[in-house]
Amino acid sequence: MAEETIFSKIIRREIPSDIIYQDDLVTAFRDISPQAPTHVLIIPNVLIPTVNDVTADHELALGRLFTVAAKIAKEEGIAEDGYRLIMNCNHHSGQEVFHIHMHLVGGRPLGPLLAK
Repeated sequence: MAEETIFSKIIRREIPSDIIYQDDLVTAFRDISPQAPTHVLIIPNVLIPTVNDVTADHELALGRLFTVAAKIAKEEGIAEDGYRLIMNCNHHSGQEVFHIHMHLVGGRPLGPLLAK
């Protein structure tokens, strides 16, 4: 079994966080170190350490990440201009918390996807 993460505690509301959406499958909250005017993390409520650990059993929750991202983007007023969805997998990608999560980033032009 995977080790519990800080995100597990956020899901259970054991530590303070600016949660903007939560249902039985996913939780969304504002990043504590935003990289853009809108920077929200959307996470499955079940602990999945990396994308490499995803199974068919996770498909409903992972699909919900995208529908919630679209809902939040619309509510934040960034859907029309555009936004970026980012998921990192393991150390080379920069994954820091080993509970998969989607970054919803927008509210300004974001520039190129990767630094050279």
